[in-house]
Amino acid sequence: MNEHQVVISGGGPTGLMLAGELALAGVDVAIVERRASRDLTGSRAGGLHARTIEVLDQRSIADRFVAQGTRHPAVLFHSHLVPLDITDLPTRRNYTLGLWQTHTERILGEWVDELAVPIYRGREVTGFTQDDSGVDVALSDGQSFRAQYLVGCDGGRSVIRKTAGIEFVGWDATKSWLNAEARMSGEPEWGMRQDDTGTSAIGKVEDGRVRVVLTERQLGGGSEPTLRDISEALIAVYGTDFGIHSPLWISRFTDLTRQAVAYRKQRVLLAGDAAHVHPPMGGQGLNIGVQDAVNLGWKLAQVVKLTAPDSLLDSYHAERHPVAARVLRNTMAQVALGRTDARSKALNEIVSELLRTDEPRKQFAAMMSGLDVHYDLGCGHPLLGRRMPDLDLVTANGPLRVFALLHQARPVLLNFGEPGSFDITGWADRVQLVDADTTGGWELPAVGPVSAPTAVLVRPDGYVAWVGEQTRTGLTDALTTWFGAPAV
Repeated sequence: MNEHQVVISGGGPTGLMLAGELALAGVDVAIVERRASRDLTGSRAGGLHARTIEVLDQRSIADRFVAQGTRHPAVLFHSHLVPLDITDLPTRRNYTLGLWQTHTERILGEWVDELAVPIYRGREVTGFTQDDSGVDVALSDGQSFRAQYLVGCDGGRSVIRKTAGIEFVGWDATKSWLNAEARMSGEPEWGMRQDDTGTSAIGKVEDGRVRVVLTERQLGGGSEPTLRDISEALIAVYGTDFGIHSPLWISRFTDLTRQAVAYRKQRVLLAGDAAHVHPPMGGQGLNIGVQDAVNLGWKLAQVVKLTAPDSLLDSYHAERHPVAARVLRNTMAQVALGRTDARSKALNEIVSELLRTDEPRKQFAAMMSGLDVHYDLGCGHPLLGRRMPDLDLVTANGPLRVFALLHQARPVLLNFGEPGSFDITGWADRVQLVDADTTGGWELPAVGPVSAPTAVLVRPDGYVAWVGEQTRTGLTDALTTWFGAPAV
C-alpha cells in the first residue's frame, strides 16, 4: 500500500492547483487521474477571470498563462447583454484572459511537475473507507493508497462525493445545448445568432477548426449526441450545416444546477465541480474551482503538518460554499434572461439598460470576475475578509509588490507603521513580518476607496485576516485562529 499525506482524485485544473498549493507547503501529495496522458479532448472552458489570474500571480506563474492567452477588456453577464468593461477596476489584471482549458491544464501540469508531485495516470479512485487517523483509497487497477486526507476534484459525477454520502442538491435541467469542435467545408456564419429557440454561436478555435454551441429545441435525452444531431441543429437555425465534418468532440450541457450540502465529511473534502455544478454562463466554473483549491490548500497543509487544529478545515466550507451558491444563483438568472418569450425579452431589455449605467456595471463586473469575494470574518475595516490589493511596497530589501510576498504561499504581516513595532516571535516559523511603506491609494473593487490601515495580516490565499488601525487588538487571536498556537 502506497502512503501519501494527501491524495487528490482528479487531475483537472482544480486538482492540479490544489496539488501545487500543498507541494509548496511541503506536503506529500499525489494525484490520481483517469486519463492516461495529459492530453485533453476538446477545448472545454475558455478563459480565466481577473481574480484567478491574480491568484496565479500570487504564486508567480500568472505570466505563463498570459503569454499564451488573449486579453479581453470585459466580462459577460449574459451572452447577448452588454459586455461589462473591467478596465477601470482596481487590479493589475483588469482583463479576462481567453485561454482554452487544454492550455490551462498543460501550464498547471508543468508547474506541478516542477514541484515533483506524482500523478498516477490511467487509473481512478473506485472507493474508500476512512477511520480516525486516515483514509484507505481503492484504485481501479487493484492498488490502494493510505492517506491522511482525500480530496475529490473528480467532477460533477464525483465518485468521492457519492461514496462519502454527501447530498448534491439543487435544480434539475430544463434546457440543453449541443457543443462541438469540428471542421466545416463551407464558410460559416461567425458569431452569435438568436432565434425563438435561444442563442447559437459559431467561432474559430485552432488549426482551422470551429466550435459550435447550439440551443436544443427540446431538452436533450440521456444518449450521447452525434454529428447528425449537430448537423440537424445547424440546419434548424441556419438553414445549412455548412458541411460540418470530422468532429474532434461532441458534447451536451444543460442548466442542471446543484451543490454539495457539505464540502467536508471527516477526512474527505470536495472542490471544484465535485462540489458544485451549474450552467457555463460567464465562464465561472473553472475559475471558482481553482479558487476553491487556493482556499483549501494552505489550511489543509497546516492541519497535516500539525501547526493548526483539524477544525481549521471547517472554515473551507464556511467560506467557499456561499461563493459557489452565488454563482449558482447568477447562472440560473442568466438562463432565465436567455429565454425567448415576450416577458423574458422585456426583462432582458431592462437588465441591459441597468448594466449600461456605471455603478451596476462595476458591481456585476466585480462579481463575474471574482474580485468582490468577501469572506465573513466579522465586523471591522472594509479590507477584512477581502482580497489584499497588490500594492507597490518600499521595504528594507527594496521595492516589492504585495503578491511577490505570497509566492511561496506563506502568510505575511505587513506593518505600515513604525518599523519594529510588532513582535510575532511565536509565529516567526510560519508568518513573514515585513515593515513597508506604500504611496498608492487603497481601493477595492465594488467598494471604492478605503482608509489606509497601519497593518494587515494577509493569508496565503491573498485575503486579509486582520486589519490594524493604530492598534494591535485582535492580532494574537487572528494569528492563532489561522496559523495555530505560537511556538514555545
